Amino acid sequence: MIISFRQPGVHAAIAVGLITLALAPGALAQHQHGHEHGAATAAVSNMQLDNGQKWPTDEPLRAGMAAIHAAFKADHPAIHAGTETDAQYEALAGTIEAQVNAIIASCKLPAEADANLHYAVADLLAGVSLMRGQDPARTRHDGAALVQGALQAYGKHFDDPQWGR
Repeated sequence: MIISFRQPGVHAAIAVGLITLALAPGALAQHQHGHEHGAATAAVSNMQLDNGQKWPTDEPLRAGMAAIHAAFKADHPAIHAGTETDAQYEALAGTIEAQVNAIIASCKLPAEADANLHYAVADLLAGVSLMRGQDPARTRHDGAALVQGALQAYGKHFDDPQWGR
């Protein structure tokens, strides 16, 4: 059975479950200089292609992911250099959360594509939580790494002609 984020009340329960999975011990790599930003996490590592093809997208999804990508790209140099402030992480988290909420409210994908998108959404929301400092065992940088991994997984699994431009 495929559960859609568009069903009232269901998206929060699914997101919490996937966030819990994404934050399970060992799911996040520890930060090291020269680390791999796109390392698979528990959630996005479950994403699959559609018989070897990328999943379709719609305009709300493309617009929301483009806004998340642009915001992350703007902050990435400071994140990577370790100079991103808590306030900057909070602002980035707020932008990502708002865009994810807009995607959830407006995106209308086929069921299988929607199910795969849930994994990226889970890592985006887990990243938001970590960037806000809500897990004392993890760093805000760990949250940024989750977001970057989700963005990379989106590009690999969803047909978005404007992605990466």
